[in-house]
Amino acid sequence: MYIQATAGISPQYSFERLLSEPAVYTGNRLSCIEPDYARLIDPKMIRRMSRIIKMGVAAAINCLKGSATEMPGAIITGTAYGCLADTETFLTKMAENGEELLTPTAFIQSTHNTVGAQIALLLKCHNYNNTFVHRGFSFESALLDAITLLKEQQVKTALAGGIDELTGTSYTLLSRFGLYKRNIADNISLYNNESKGTIAGEGTAFFLLAAQPSGNDYAQLNGVHTFYKPENIAEIEKNIRYFLSAHTVGMEDIDLVITGHNGNVQEDAVYEQLAQTLFRGKPGARFKHLCGEYPTATAFALWLAANMVKTALAPSCAFINPVTIQPRRVLIYNHYQNTHHALYLLSAC
Repeated sequence: MYIQATAGISPQYSFERLLSEPAVYTGNRLSCIEPDYARLIDPKMIRRMSRIIKMGVAAAINCLKGSATEMPGAIITGTAYGCLADTETFLTKMAENGEELLTPTAFIQSTHNTVGAQIALLLKCHNYNNTFVHRGFSFESALLDAITLLKEQQVKTALAGGIDELTGTSYTLLSRFGLYKRNIADNISLYNNESKGTIAGEGTAFFLLAAQPSGNDYAQLNGVHTFYKPENIAEIEKNIRYFLSAHTVGMEDIDLVITGHNGNVQEDAVYEQLAQTLFRGKPGARFKHLCGEYPTATAFALWLAANMVKTALAPSCAFINPVTIQPRRVLIYNHYQNTHHALYLLSAC
């Protein structure tokens, strides 16, 4: 598949350019840097949209603007949490009003497929529209669905994206489970704090995929592979080797490995073991100190990798140790809570 265009909104200045200097956040919570939505969406519609809907719609529209495609053949989104703010609003009003005299707006906009539906309404798109809610595989499921449609020649282009938001309530609830570090200076020092927990994040990224090259593509998406709850590091290595061999690629052909280190010493142990074996000697980049941890964070990683391949530039803020490379073939490996494991392979067109 070919990535014709991509756009992302994240805790970094990522909406219109590749990362240069990283945005620094004190504490363990990262929030998206949002653009001026009025440049992309009718102001009258903006007033009726919640924050996550605005982020998703803006990223999707900006993605389409980056290509010659006005109407995608399919709109596919992946989200683990859905529209949390609207869900909170609906539940709060239900409790306050004793389950009576409830307005349906908050409920309608709280469903997980609201972002995909709003994109379709804005574009007046009556084509295939689907949303996947598969926890740590939500974005990967959306991508695989898009790839399937393209391979079966049911559509010529597919708009696929991943999105999740962080609210005050969700942050508080997830903190009670011990998911986030309590004592951390800022996100840049995430990997220097060897303790349990990570930092909270959010974001969205959309990709316009096509089965045929356009001549100005970001990168070629050679493959996506997922596997669930591997028993040990040997099974993880087996999956990675199988994935590469299925695309007739060896580790010697990989220019850059992007891993999902999140600062949690227990979860990062997987990446550290691979760094001593399968990934040994390969330049490595990380991304969760830039976007934080959330179920669809691989959408940000794919956005970052696609931009690296297209520009042949690797922003220094993604590396722990200074490295100068021009990545032509990139492998992304991420796991979410050591349960949902995902692999991506990209190459230059």
